[in-house]
Amino acid sequence: MVDKIEKLLLCDCEGSQKVDSAALADATGLKCSKVYSELCIKNLDIVEKAIQSGDTAICCEQQSSIFDEIAADIDKDSPIVFDIRDRAGWTVDTKTVVPKMAALTAEALMEKPIQKTKDVTSQGRCLILGDCESVLEAAQILQETLSVTALLDPKDGDEILNVNGFDVVLGKIKNAKGSFGDFTIVFDKLQELVPSGRGPFKWTHAQDGATSSCDIILDLSKDDALFPASEKRDGYIRADVGQKTKFTSAILNASQLQGTFEKSLYIKYEASVCAHSRAEKPACSNCINVCPTGAILSSGETVTIDPGICAGCGACAAVCPSGAIEYEPGPISWILARLGVIQKYYKGAGGKNPYLLVHDDHGRELISFLARYGDGLPSNVIPMQLDAIATFGHAEALAAHASGFEEVFLLTGPKSDTDTILGEAEIANAIFENALRVVEVNDPLELSNIFEGLAKRADKTQLSKPMGSRRQVTRVASKTLNPEKEILPLPDHAPYGAVLLDNDSCTLCLSCVSLCPSGALGENPDLPQLRFQEDACLQCGLCSNICPENAISYEKRLNLSNSALEQTILKEEEPFACIECGSLFGVKSSVERIIDKLAGKHSMFSNSDAAKLIQMCDDCRINAQYHSDNNPFAGGERPRVRTTEDYLSKRKDH
Repeated sequence: MVDKIEKLLLCDCEGSQKVDSAALADATGLKCSKVYSELCIKNLDIVEKAIQSGDTAICCEQQSSIFDEIAADIDKDSPIVFDIRDRAGWTVDTKTVVPKMAALTAEALMEKPIQKTKDVTSQGRCLILGDCESVLEAAQILQETLSVTALLDPKDGDEILNVNGFDVVLGKIKNAKGSFGDFTIVFDKLQELVPSGRGPFKWTHAQDGATSSCDIILDLSKDDALFPASEKRDGYIRADVGQKTKFTSAILNASQLQGTFEKSLYIKYEASVCAHSRAEKPACSNCINVCPTGAILSSGETVTIDPGICAGCGACAAVCPSGAIEYEPGPISWILARLGVIQKYYKGAGGKNPYLLVHDDHGRELISFLARYGDGLPSNVIPMQLDAIATFGHAEALAAHASGFEEVFLLTGPKSDTDTILGEAEIANAIFENALRVVEVNDPLELSNIFEGLAKRADKTQLSKPMGSRRQVTRVASKTLNPEKEILPLPDHAPYGAVLLDNDSCTLCLSCVSLCPSGALGENPDLPQLRFQEDACLQCGLCSNICPENAISYEKRLNLSNSALEQTILKEEEPFACIECGSLFGVKSSVERIIDKLAGKHSMFSNSDAAKLIQMCDDCRINAQYHSDNNPFAGGERPRVRTTEDYLSKRKDH
């Protein structure tokens, strides 16, 4: 918990919840005030003293703005505030609610990862596109605050009778890229206004491929959006002009986008462990495939992530098999720490059979509604809010079960990356039955009904606290949950499995070894061997793509036995002995196959002496070539070095 916090300031919100101050103090180890009823109205003097002390957290988030104003008036930092009731700490079953309140309190007071940001500057250059009437209306309003350019269809050129305060151009958008503060637009049939002269306005000749830039795009058209997942693209605002409220709201939002803003940075990327590609052969593209905004693109052997386009959904971090991508605002280490704190305080206060409900802002609204108007969630259903629920993947779900949760529910919302979530749930459920239950509801009562008559699992024989990377967490948790099993079959998109080798086709060229991004495939420097460590295999597909003999395939599975941690031999052969020095080199079968194909059949190996070169190691082969009649290293006689006398004698001759 936050080190400086020693006390809790409690309120029952006009008696709408029952809070046992003494029991909560015992459960959390914090000093708890008496329970006030109107802390934000009649007891503001108590609030001011608590803020002045700097060591008190206020259990009322609903009125946090009032507390912030008080802090500003007395020149103090804003207090730490959190809700008990509206975060499902309250329930009709008041006899068993203290463990849940303790868990939610302790989790709310944990130190949070620092959110990294960068400054984005907008000069207010706004491009408006759509039908003529709507564009001109919006431009007239926004010209007071922004530098506006109205883009109209070429057929609307004759409709322009008067323009004041903003620019008008005709044309079509060919493509657009970038994000808030840095959009680049390519136009076709672009025509600029020629304002001089008398009578109707004239336009320049149409130009294709014209490029311009802007900070904001207000799209009032009925065409397809310019960007994928356009609602997540900062600075790109779309509105249905047929709905006046949305039209007005879009104009208001655009008018606020001038100045310097903080853009959150979500992704930490380590290119050295990325398994995207090697030697121009494709491998893993999971992050590219799931990114809804197109922020991730291929860049040779690695990928590039545009922080301006990234909307922070976290799906890429969940599906990255190597750990090259990490979601910085909520890495797996942070989620595991939260799970540990919830379990510690819940069970420490006597709580039993906990259930976990993972949710985002959408779920928070439903839970808050249930707390205010319904019966709340059951006392053993503990919510955990994430900024991006797609980051809660199979590893986190398995870790939750291994640490003692009976069931794990993940509540999706309108902005959730459902495909990624369902894919991760499929992996989790293949490893442990019903490990992650994905629910999609928009009604608080439907959410409440899900938790009626919750079944209790059979007691787990042991619990664990998985730590480390996602792969390490998955392995430890899976062994805990499946003590009697060794091999678990997995779906095709799982990042775990074995490499299967066609021994008859494999020539031990070891191309796969040299390019394996995780080191799962290895060699023996002393013998012709192909080795494999299953625990390290990412199932990225690179070795199969690079194999010249198409000898490699895969089996999707999770091997929980110790053999997965050891190097096993997929294939080995007898080495070939050099006919000159006897040192071992190459693979005997391969050398013999080359001899059979080349000796006496190829012009370079037409005689017996040349054919023997194939059977020599590198050193002996060079030595033999050097001493041969047709020494490729030999050159002609070197010319004599010319001296001063040579030049002087040449002058005398002339």
